[in-house]
Amino acid sequence: MNVEHLTSETLAAMFDHTLLRASASHSELAQLCAEARQYGFGMVAINSAPVAFCREQLKGSPVHVGAAISFPLGQTTLDVKLFETEKAIHDGADEIDYVTDLSCVKEGNWGAVEKEMQCITRMCRDAGVISKVIFENCYLTQDEIRSLAQIAKEVRPDFIKTSTGFGPSSATVADVRLMKQTVGDHVKVKAAGGIRSWEDCRGMLDAGAERIGTSSSIRILNEFIAWRSSK
Repeated sequence: MNVEHLTSETLAAMFDHTLLRASASHSELAQLCAEARQYGFGMVAINSAPVAFCREQLKGSPVHVGAAISFPLGQTTLDVKLFETEKAIHDGADEIDYVTDLSCVKEGNWGAVEKEMQCITRMCRDAGVISKVIFENCYLTQDEIRSLAQIAKEVRPDFIKTSTGFGPSSATVADVRLMKQTVGDHVKVKAAGGIRSWEDCRGMLDAGAERIGTSSSIRILNEFIAWRSSK
């Protein structure tokens, strides 16, 4: 992406404004939603339990509510993931970010990985909801990332995503570039985890990311505005 053509409005719409901390209070979630509404962020990224609350907070706003499913470990059965996805959609989620089963990936059980992706993507597509598959690249080899992205290229979720932000490391420019090179224009890439500055964000966008998951959305946007003003 050519960041020279970005405006503050288009950049803001690429942010998934994030609060996934286990202890997040309703007052903090209300603030998250108010900030997203004020700055024009694309989505609030939350756990699935407070979806209905955030949907109410954002009533009349174009900001999406995004639910994290089987978060952050991905170690629930497909039936459980589907139930959680269905409930989140019922409660008002516009987007679903689910964590893939990393044990299946590490064991090379690609049939199970593909079935999971197909089922969750289909449920989202049937409901008119955006689907995102979280890889958690910090645990994967380059070949595993490539193989997982190749499955996504066939299944066609809306996005593949680098990280939960809860692993030992987060998004890297190299991983974003590899993911994008593998899926091409068929699937978009979301970078998430450890993105706290405009410099971090710019690197991800240059590598091919089209969504940014971050709790530092306001800081990054302000740094972008300052960068744009200095040119």
